[in-house]
Amino acid sequence: QVQLVESGGGLVQAGGSLRLSCAASRRTFNSYAMGWFRQAPGKEREFVAVISWSGGTTYYADSVKGRFTISRDSAKNTVYLQMNSLKPEDTAVYYCAARVAATATNEEDFDSWGQGTQVTVSS
Repeated sequence: QVQLVESGGGLVQAGGSLRLSCAASRRTFNSYAMGWFRQAPGKEREFVAVISWSGGTTYYADSVKGRFTISRDSAKNTVYLQMNSLKPEDTAVYYCAARVAATATNEEDFDSWGQGTQVTVSS
């Protein structure tokens, strides 16, 4: 498993932007597909975005497509989630997750999780 630490959450007005970061502990970062999930109050955790180990493949939830961008910097062992045009319904705790090899969109397929970072979008 790999240790993950998220940062970058906060309070932002609707229409604004935030960039979340997730720093991974292991040098084998390049072996991991990395994902972002979120959980809003009273709701189940849901998939947001995933990026392959190479960075060449990305998938997004329909609700964030065109507004969010996932990327990774292998030199820094870090994955990012750039969130633009934020909406109040994007308010949630955002979690970073890792799994060896191929991308996935089900949380059950991810082995390692961060502690989460709160994102609050005011209307």
